[in-house]
Amino acid sequence: MQFSHALRALPVVCSLAPALPATSPDTAVQAAARYRVATDGEWFYQEVTGKRLARLARGAVVAGGDTKGEWIGVTLEGWIFGTSVGVTPRAGFDLAVTRAPEENLRAAPGGAIIAKLAEGFLLTKLGENGPWVHAARAGWVKRVALEPVVVANSRTADSDSEAARLTPGRRPGVPGGADTAGPATDPTRAQPTRRTVVYRAPDGPPAGTLTPSTPLKVLSKSGEWARVQFEGWVKTSDLESAPPGVLVGVSAAELRAEPQRFAGQTLRWTLQFIAVQQADELRPEMPKGAIYFLARGPLPERGFVYVIVPEGKRALVEGLAPLATIQVTARVRAGRSRFLGNPVLDLLSLEPQS
Repeated sequence: MQFSHALRALPVVCSLAPALPATSPDTAVQAAARYRVATDGEWFYQEVTGKRLARLARGAVVAGGDTKGEWIGVTLEGWIFGTSVGVTPRAGFDLAVTRAPEENLRAAPGGAIIAKLAEGFLLTKLGENGPWVHAARAGWVKRVALEPVVVANSRTADSDSEAARLTPGRRPGVPGGADTAGPATDPTRAQPTRRTVVYRAPDGPPAGTLTPSTPLKVLSKSGEWARVQFEGWVKTSDLESAPPGVLVGVSAAELRAEPQRFAGQTLRWTLQFIAVQQADELRPEMPKGAIYFLARGPLPERGFVYVIVPEGKRALVEGLAPLATIQVTARVRAGRSRFLGNPVLDLLSLEPQS
C-alpha cells in the first residue's frame, strides 16, 4: 500500500529528469570536482530554476559537473535505508523513496545526514551494504550555496613548501604572493540593524527581541531565515532550573527538524490538554491500542503533540478537563511522527497548572 502511494506521488514530486549515466556511476562521482554545501536547508533542483527536489544539509559534499551561469550541476550520492525505497523503472531510475513524508540520505550507512528526500524522490542504485542502499541523483544547486573542497596533493604541497623557503613572507596560493592586510572577515559574526524579533523556529512563535548592534553568531541559514546565537546575562533569580537529565526550552519545531538528535531525551513541556485517544495503524510510532492524549504545545506553540499514557497514570489523565493547561515531563519516543509529523512522547509525570 505504501509503495503504491509513492508511485502515485511521483508525477508531482519529481518530473522527468536525466538519470545518472548508465556506465560506471561510481567512477563518474569519484572523478568530478567536489563541493561542500555552505548553508543549511539549501535546495537541490531538478533543472536550473526548475522543480525543487530535496533539501541539503550544511556540510554535505557533492560531486560537481557542468556550470550554467549561477548554477552548478552536481551529483548527490549517499546511503538510504532499504525499507524506505521501492523499485521503479520511471524515467530511467531504479528506485523511488516510499517513506512519507521524507527520508534521510546519509554520507555512510548510519552516518551523518546529507539530505532529506521527499516521498517519490527518484534515485539510481549504486550498491548495497546490509540493510542500506547506496544511491545517487544528478541535479543542480545554486553556485552561491557551494564552496570547493580543497584536496591535498603531495606534489602541490611540496611546491608550496619550496616556494615558501625561497621567498620568505610570501603566502603560497595568494595571487601575486601578496600578503593580506589585517584579520580575515568572519562571516559567522553579525548584528541586527534595528530592533529585531527572535523566533523559536522559522514562522514559529516569537521568543523576544534584540536591540540594534547586539553581537550575534550565525550558526546556519535556510532561505530567508538565519539561526543565530548570542550571549548575555540574566539574574539567577529569574531562571527556573530543570531536574538533572531533563531538557527545558526545547521547541516542537526543533524535534521535528532533528528527530534523531532528541530521540530518547527527557524534556519538560507545558501543554494544552485536548482529549484521550487510542492508537491505531495511522500512528505506527505507538503500540496499537495504546492510550495517549492529544495536546497542543509546548505553549505558546500551537502544533499537536501525542503523549502516550502509562497504565498507572490513566486515571489522572482521564480526569483532566478539555483545554486544561498541564506541565509534563516526558521522554521523546519520536521527534516527528511518520504520517502527520507530530512529536510522540512517553509520559513520565504530569502536573495540572492553575
